[in-house]
Amino acid sequence: MTTTPETPNPPASLDTTNLPAEGGFIGSGQEGGIRDQARSYIQRVRSGDMGALPAIGGLIVLVILFTILSQAMLGQQFFLTERNFANLLTQASSLVMLAMALVFVILLGEIDLSAGVTSGVALSAFVVLTKPDTINMPWVPALLIALAVGVLIGAFIGFFVARVGIPSFVVTLGLFIGLQGVTLILLGAGGVFRIQIPDFLAIENSNLPVWGGWVMLGVILVVSFGMSMWDRALRTRAGVPNRTFALVIAKLVVIAVLGGFVVAVLNQNRSSSIKEIVGVPIVVPIVLVILWVGTFLLDRTKFGRYIYAIGGNAEAARRSGIKVITIRWAAFIVCSVLAVVAGVFSASKVGSVNAGFGVDTVLSGVAAAVVGGVSLFGGRGRLMHAAIGALVIAVIANGLGLLNLPAGVNYIVTGGVLILAATVDAVSRVRAGGSLFRT
Repeated sequence: MTTTPETPNPPASLDTTNLPAEGGFIGSGQEGGIRDQARSYIQRVRSGDMGALPAIGGLIVLVILFTILSQAMLGQQFFLTERNFANLLTQASSLVMLAMALVFVILLGEIDLSAGVTSGVALSAFVVLTKPDTINMPWVPALLIALAVGVLIGAFIGFFVARVGIPSFVVTLGLFIGLQGVTLILLGAGGVFRIQIPDFLAIENSNLPVWGGWVMLGVILVVSFGMSMWDRALRTRAGVPNRTFALVIAKLVVIAVLGGFVVAVLNQNRSSSIKEIVGVPIVVPIVLVILWVGTFLLDRTKFGRYIYAIGGNAEAARRSGIKVITIRWAAFIVCSVLAVVAGVFSASKVGSVNAGFGVDTVLSGVAAAVVGGVSLFGGRGRLMHAAIGALVIAVIANGLGLLNLPAGVNYIVTGGVLILAATVDAVSRVRAGGSLFRT
């Protein structure tokens, strides 16, 4: 009897630069040289997996459009300036955080309509605890209690959705209404409470020193390089081919160039008075740290892989041994906690909390995630995609505001962009083998 010899595994030191795109590995987008990676990416786009590509294109078009309109309609450039760039980053931070929070449940094919009012309840508790004429608690313990409120609300939602089986839309819609009542009880009808804690207000309204921005960029480069080398070591230990090292260098060069440009712009004086205003806003490194931790959680842990698996096919995930109930429960907790962080950014920016805090923000968060390429059908999308989508919506609001156009135009344009993004998502599913029309 003649047997066919088995093909030996490739050695750990195999150079995969010239591996063909159809060799099996490239299809996963994990190996190969720069040309193979580009070919693989083009194949994924053609098959419908466009990710954040439409949002990035839209962001570029919007920046160019508002730059031209600002000069033409106002006679002076107000959009593409150092001051507006810094304002845009601080204005977008709360929406970026809320959109990233919602990604954890949207990836499961669920929704959390109460995320905005969750932050309202948590921040109401925060101001009650820190008021000088009442408890007068230090702001850091009060903030931890506010985050704990987010944990409790997320656990409550997760229990009824994952354990009892009530649709997330119904549960979170009920909480959207009910939690507004809790906020009213804590603050009183029509109550507006000013926050007078300098360190808390500094989160959105102060900047790093000039050298702090360069240190931040250096840390990003070191962490990025370290994670790349860690991945390569893990793959080498497992006997799996690595990407060419040129891709690691190219990634670091892109981060260094783009990051260096951003830091250099933000380090310019953007004040119109005698006092200088320079440096990267403090909220920027906070958002980047949370973005990195969340991305690590979704991309490199079992918890993240299970979320994608459940979003892709919950029944198949259950049959494969994944604890679907536990993962769903945990995802709603993470969503609620990050929603509270988004509320912290918003409260720090405006310096107050009122009875309607967070009521009108959740739909913008959902819109940002969808615009960025996170699929409402579940199983597809990343935190970075939601962050880019949030920047698109923030640029629309910022640019239209600078042009002194009515607020109604902002709603119309944002709604149109959302419908366009949802259409792109639906069409991409068709290209991936799905159906555009329901039967």
